Amino acid sequence: MRNLTFNKIFRLFYPAQSSEEIRAKYNIPEKLNIHVELVKDGYFVLTCKELPGLITEAKDGKELIYMFNDAVLTYFDVPKKVGDIVHQEMKIDGYGTFVLHGNNKALQEV
Repeated sequence: MRNLTFNKIFRLFYPAQSSEEIRAKYNIPEKLNIHVELVKDGYFVLTCKELPGLITEAKDGKELIYMFNDAVLTYFDVPKKVGDIVHQEMKIDGYGTFVLHGNNKALQEV
């Protein structure tokens, strides 16, 4: 909750750019092939062949899309004040499709 409140205040001073603007400016591919594995401790571990060294983990699909976006932004050295989201959707074989919707960026499983 505290982190969410901080992010809302931060975005008042530094409005996020659109996903398209961020991808264009920092040469981030529009589509990336990801590999997701469910490990013994119940976490999803995500890697990407096109981005060597990119790895992140999350407890569930909702957290995974946010962690993936954070990892991609970090990989391409995008400053935090620029934005939080570059990929609105993740299609994961065997797990479904996860999409960010609306202003509140609520995650929906399709």
